[in-house]
Amino acid sequence: MNFSDVITERRSVHDYNDEELDRETVEAIIADATLAPSSFNLQPWEFVVVSEDDDRERLQEVAYGQPHVTDAPVVLAVLGNLDPSAHVDRVLDDQVEKGYRTEEGAEATRESVEGMAAQSETERRVWSTKSTALAASQLMLAARARGVASCPMGGFDPEALVEEFGVPDGYEPVMLVTLGYPAEDADDETLPRKFRRPVEEVAHWGEFEADAGETDAETTEPVTDDD
Repeated sequence: MNFSDVITERRSVHDYNDEELDRETVEAIIADATLAPSSFNLQPWEFVVVSEDDDRERLQEVAYGQPHVTDAPVVLAVLGNLDPSAHVDRVLDDQVEKGYRTEEGAEATRESVEGMAAQSETERRVWSTKSTALAASQLMLAARARGVASCPMGGFDPEALVEEFGVPDGYEPVMLVTLGYPAEDADDETLPRKFRRPVEEVAHWGEFEADAGETDAETTEPVTDDD
């Protein structure tokens, strides 16, 4: 599947068939997600893989009873590490060894990261969520490239997730992502793609102009798949 197909065919799918999703496929999807960019390449993401029936039932309670949590064979809880310095030594040592930075440059970067680690929890949460969301987005594209459907979920109780699944202090639950093979009659797969705002409306060249590219909602054609 070429990248254009991956982008256009990815949907947020709620209905899954009964086919299992094997561990090898899940690990390959996560491996692709870890290639996502992150601030200073610090890679603050963690993934809790929830695949056992009992565990998904526990997760469903955390997610306010949403049925696709148990319909999907696998759900990932995507977490962000709130400590920017958690992996800094490994990251910078690798960059020096491979010629990306000098020893002096690495030390300057380390000082910057230590400054980030001293920021407020709110600032660190924003930093972590930005990078972790990039990995989650890449994960869903990696899944689609393998014929695996997904759905990002923000509707869950983060405190309950932390307690129920033993997440240690210092990690921010960012989202849940369901994974599985779509049901044959899943609306998300069979209906035309939902409306997307056109480029001329969302792209602002040079500076932001509030009225630039705005079109009448009744005359704007929604973006749809060819099929």
